Amino acid sequence: MQRPPPRANGDHCRRADCGEGTAGERQAGRWRDGRAQAVLVQDPRPLVPEVPEISEVLPLLYLHGLSSGDFVPAMRQFLGSAAGLSPATVTRLTKQWSDDHSAFQDRDLSGSDYVYVWADGVHPKVRLGQARSCVLVLMGVRTDGSKELIALAEGLRESTESWANLLRDCRRRGMRDPELVVGDGAMGLWRALAEVFPQARHQRCWVHKTRNVVNALPKSAQPGAKKALQEIYNAEDRDHAEKAVKDFGRAYGAKWPKAVTKITDDVDELLAFYDFPAEHWVHLRTTNPIESTFSTVKLRTKVTRGAGSPAAALAMVFKLAESAQARWRAITAPHLVALVRNGARFERGVLIEREQEAAA
Repeated sequence: MQRPPPRANGDHCRRADCGEGTAGERQAGRWRDGRAQAVLVQDPRPLVPEVPEISEVLPLLYLHGLSSGDFVPAMRQFLGSAAGLSPATVTRLTKQWSDDHSAFQDRDLSGSDYVYVWADGVHPKVRLGQARSCVLVLMGVRTDGSKELIALAEGLRESTESWANLLRDCRRRGMRDPELVVGDGAMGLWRALAEVFPQARHQRCWVHKTRNVVNALPKSAQPGAKKALQEIYNAEDRDHAEKAVKDFGRAYGAKWPKAVTKITDDVDELLAFYDFPAEHWVHLRTTNPIESTFSTVKLRTKVTRGAGSPAAALAMVFKLAESAQARWRAITAPHLVALVRNGARFERGVLIEREQEAAA
């Protein structure tokens, strides 16, 4: 039996990405018996990646050690074609990103109130201007709970002067003292903070601290120590955390006192997050927001050969962070951030009403 032709009206086309090309699906037409008619036709126009994809792929390639001359063949491997990408286009993009980074570093910060700040050093796999230098990164939480990249610059991770220069520049551009700064054990950061933002409280990253403590223990003791440390930073409140610190000392102090002092010497800085809203604890006890953003480009083994361009490397790190920033989620219970900035008190992670108002 011969199939009846489709209706003449109602046809329209829906585009769908299909590898190296784009297919149009003719979807609206129907047979007279009511069955939907769908016909796929190949669109000869090539699929060209959108700029946001390029702005993420190229920085990753560069920070993994590829030169700009290798971008075109690398993109051909990824996409099946160079997708209109030429060496001249790559040069233009990197120049534009470098200019974008310069403008970013000069922007006014007086209108951005960062209540929480994460600070860390990122080691890309390309050489920067100095031996052992890295990219110093500051990321913050605004009063509406959203996360935002604050600043990044080349410097020495352990250097007080490197961190102080970055923080002074933020202060010069209008940045206020944050309520809490989260970072690792690099003493340079904390000394610089005490000088530039003396009102900010300090929180040591528990991921870095756990790693340091475990490395001071024999392998046989490490699994139990990790569980004991989790009892501290996953405690119900600060009181229970302090009890867990004492338990850790009793369990490991006699045999491995150096491992225990890594905790007991920094108790106040390790437990500072307990004085803030319980909903924020998961965000404030580690530098994970920075770690996760740059995990694909952090140094794993050794720096690749070839000096590269320090300015280009900074521009690439900036562009990678800028692209990732569009996917960053606000922290849990964002409405509480403004209360923290306004001086609200939290006990056991719960908001305490002002005593005078409560009494009235």
